[in-house]
Amino acid sequence: MNKKKPSSTRRDFIKKSLLASSIVIVPRHVLGGTGYTAPSDQLNIASIGCGGKGRPDIINASVKGRERVVALCDIDSFGKHGVTASRKKFPKANFYNDFRQLLAEEKDLDAITVSTPDHTHANIAMAAMDRNVHLYVQKPLTHNIKEARLLTETAREKKIVTQMGNQGASNPAQLQVQKWINAGEIGNVHTVKVWTNRPVWPQGIPLPKPDPENLPEGLAWDLWLGPAKSTPYSSAMHPFNWRGWWEYGTGALGDMGCHLIDIPFRALGLKYPTAVECSVGSVYRQMWTPEHLPQGCPPSSFVSINFDATEINPTPLTLEWSDGGIRPAHPDLIPPEDFLGDPGSNNGVMMIGEHGIITTGVYGYNPRLYKKGQAVVTYEQPKEKEAEHGHHRKWIDAIKAGFDSDEHKALTSSFDYAGPLTETVLMGNIAIRSYLLRKKSGRNYDYYGRRKLLWDGNAMKITNLEAANQFVGREYRKGWEL
Repeated sequence: MNKKKPSSTRRDFIKKSLLASSIVIVPRHVLGGTGYTAPSDQLNIASIGCGGKGRPDIINASVKGRERVVALCDIDSFGKHGVTASRKKFPKANFYNDFRQLLAEEKDLDAITVSTPDHTHANIAMAAMDRNVHLYVQKPLTHNIKEARLLTETAREKKIVTQMGNQGASNPAQLQVQKWINAGEIGNVHTVKVWTNRPVWPQGIPLPKPDPENLPEGLAWDLWLGPAKSTPYSSAMHPFNWRGWWEYGTGALGDMGCHLIDIPFRALGLKYPTAVECSVGSVYRQMWTPEHLPQGCPPSSFVSINFDATEINPTPLTLEWSDGGIRPAHPDLIPPEDFLGDPGSNNGVMMIGEHGIITTGVYGYNPRLYKKGQAVVTYEQPKEKEAEHGHHRKWIDAIKAGFDSDEHKALTSSFDYAGPLTETVLMGNIAIRSYLLRKKSGRNYDYYGRRKLLWDGNAMKITNLEAANQFVGREYRKGWEL
């Protein structure tokens, strides 16, 4: 199969053809009015997973109709969670159930948004990059660390313009946090605390039984499964509650980690972690016997991740993550009446340094600087002029400008950044899943994975517990291998 030429080539051909003729060129704004975009300057974009978060993703990527939405794809043809609304919004777009068919039949495709469950991100993204199609992929970038590394390296090799859907990365409030760090306002940071009220979906429960008799009309269940094990339809998974099951989702960490950990990861210039350990909440339905549910994420967890010093932060630090509504205590420096992170303290970040503390809410909102003996310094959030801080539009503009352009380099979550961030987030899940590893020992069990796990980031390997490495990647259903 011949590979598609980039849209910039198509536009350049049109421009060169016109210049070579004797026709007098009239500026496009004269013909079409201010803000008019010539068809030759429009990107052909598609949405894979056009319900749920996929609906605003493709709307925002179209930049108020500036770009051409040529195709939509979803496994649920008549989905009430946004699919039907997306099809009405873009009535001229071709509709598909199977992303592979979309990529095969849409011959002049420039870019796609991927807003599907976590376990299918990598398969869709790799297939798109094989076509040289530019990518916007929802967070977390992938289901596991091996996939994140593969997508990062492939995008760089093929010169694909990419963006992950952690829109808070484009929030100007994060620039203020960066300024405080760069100015040494809190000195070297030794501890970072990150927390969330997730999960807000059923989690820490036995796996629900399949109910194939309730399969909705127009839902292609086998396509929804994708690389996961073949299993009958379960209404407990689609359209949302899949997040709490390892076969499909990445739990509270995967849902919120790329939004929250993003803030210290970026501001402090963090790289691959060096070690991780955790503890998880237990559920007891019988005295003295905790539920053992390795197929699902726990109801709550505490994860500690170690990092080496960086150029920005010249001292090692520990990042502490907690979910299930468990949040850190107020440091003495922060007045007890002040909220932590978000108003209500449901989600947040604290960077604790030698001379002070910086806090933010999710997406970098509500940054605050606390220093002993000084009034708290706040930040006035500017009024948002674009949806989600222009996160999608900037990606579209970078595609038009080309790989390695100034616009591309300015993207806040291209895979070069989003890949290592996602790997860090998913490190916590390796620890959580290893925590439940066990083998029979007499009348009891030996939970042999409950230790500090040492990580070789370059080799993508836990060096002191081989069994934990099974969670670095996954097993793929036949025909879905990467």
